[in-house]
Amino acid sequence: MRRLAVLRSPVGAASAVLLVFLLALAIFAPLLWGDRAGAIDTDAIQQGPSAEHLLGTDQLGRDIFFRVLVATRLTIGLALLATLIGVVTGLILGSAPSVLPRWAARVVTSAVNIAVAFPGLLLALFFAVIFGTGTIGAVLAIAFAITPSFARLTQTLTASVSGRDFIKAARVCGVGRFRLLTRHVLPNIAEPLVINATLAAGSALTAFAGLSFLGIGVQAPSYDWGRLLGEGLSRIYISPAPALGPAIAVVLAGLAFNLFGEAAAARHRDQQPRGTAVRAPRSTGGTDESGLLTVRNLHVTFPGGITPVRGVSFTVHNGEMIGVVGESGSGKSLTALAVSRLVEHPGVVTADTLRFNGKPLDQTPDRELGTRLAMVFQDPMTSFNPTRRIGGQVAEVSEVHQGLGRKAALRKAIGRLEAVRIPEAERRAKQYPHEFSGGMRQRAMIAMGLMGEPQLVIADEPTTALDVTVQREVLKLLARIRQERGAAVLLISHDITVVAQTCDRVLVMYAGRIVEELPTTELFTAARHPYTTALLKAVPDLDTDRDAPLAVIPGRPPEPGEIGRGCPFAPRCPLADDQCRTEEPELEAFGDGHRVACWKSESELAGVR
Repeated sequence: MRRLAVLRSPVGAASAVLLVFLLALAIFAPLLWGDRAGAIDTDAIQQGPSAEHLLGTDQLGRDIFFRVLVATRLTIGLALLATLIGVVTGLILGSAPSVLPRWAARVVTSAVNIAVAFPGLLLALFFAVIFGTGTIGAVLAIAFAITPSFARLTQTLTASVSGRDFIKAARVCGVGRFRLLTRHVLPNIAEPLVINATLAAGSALTAFAGLSFLGIGVQAPSYDWGRLLGEGLSRIYISPAPALGPAIAVVLAGLAFNLFGEAAAARHRDQQPRGTAVRAPRSTGGTDESGLLTVRNLHVTFPGGITPVRGVSFTVHNGEMIGVVGESGSGKSLTALAVSRLVEHPGVVTADTLRFNGKPLDQTPDRELGTRLAMVFQDPMTSFNPTRRIGGQVAEVSEVHQGLGRKAALRKAIGRLEAVRIPEAERRAKQYPHEFSGGMRQRAMIAMGLMGEPQLVIADEPTTALDVTVQREVLKLLARIRQERGAAVLLISHDITVVAQTCDRVLVMYAGRIVEELPTTELFTAARHPYTTALLKAVPDLDTDRDAPLAVIPGRPPEPGEIGRGCPFAPRCPLADDQCRTEEPELEAFGDGHRVACWKSESELAGVR
């Protein structure tokens, strides 16, 4: 019913009725009146309008009214053919940068940008000269005049979808570029593309009529509205009807296509869901080189010298659950994206060591990474492709990496949905993401990660926007996966108490670096860094004085481009001195399994707890 919503507006309904009428006329007019339109009457040459000839006759005595009706088929047919060629060509050129190597993508994009700079009518005339006069030349001229603008639109829409979480999830699964484009990107931009194709059809119709009017379109003995208009123009001062008939037909048809497209576009804007921008934080850890995931001196840099991840080092061991905490913008999720190979151009990832399962990450095959590493994104609503059923998306991992057929993969997906305790899994697998609750979508996202045999599960804020009971279920599910499968879990969270209850170690991040690492058993008793203790104080508990104001950390975290000399936390730290403001401390051992990046002595740090 959503597709018919455009008919609810007066403009949409009127233009749809007119389009149906024109298409019916294009189909049946040549069958009903083709003979009368071609009948020559030498006794009625160039007559004016009459009861017998409503629009008069031409130089051979043929009835112009019936010729206008019959010309509907050729006019609309050629306009739709030109639109189809132009849209398909534009779609190929617009989506090609997503699958081509970077240098080839730049060439295609530059060519499209140059072509878009020229007016469409000028391009049509240019191509008409190249392809020559006649029907074929005019069709190709109009088609290639449409192509640049449609290619630019496709590029823009593709770019708007490519950053969504469900695209990143598909990349984690190792889905190839072409499959990613055809199954995940294009279905999500199909509606605006179809709407703009409808608008392009109206423009193509009027442009084609213009070429025929100029004598470089349809040639005799064939005729379309443009050619009939050109023939009637010579008599316009004597008898305007022969010119007004095809002119009115061109205007009505062009309005029908354009108004229907505009009504559909307005309805699409009204129904477009408002997306939520998800800010990416990130993760860090120990010094052992023998872990499942080993990261040393990780940097993520963007143009302009912006480095939101600065020298992060950590190790994740088999079966270990590590929590990563910090304020928004501290670099937690961006680190997680870096170790999942999901940071795209223009971002640059560098590291002294970046190994997963004993192999350099850049040498790990997509198939192994897609089945051994599972990513659970922050917002499951944007992590799933809204145009595909849940079962098909969950099953895709096995189709791509394990060679299973569609039915076998779907059976396995249903089993995984049951494993994460989704009720009526077989029925639910046939539903779309919007039909799931937030907690069920999050469990389905975890089920997708379990389609392989994950050794590491990266959960980026998996309980955000969920109520307390559902949060508990999701956390218990992650703990059960860890226990039953021996998988390591990297849990990114803003809630330091959740990390303390569920994890073995905690990594505290600030301004793109780890500032403290310690066992969670010591978090509330032995935390030393002023930022860690400030986070703990900001969490109220049952003993908090309800009459006193809640503890807050003054100021705000620095933006990546604002980090200068000294400790980034110094402007907010109650212990900061001149050394803190001029030199940035390194992460140093403070005890067994405990590291702190701070210049202050143990006695001074103990004083801020």
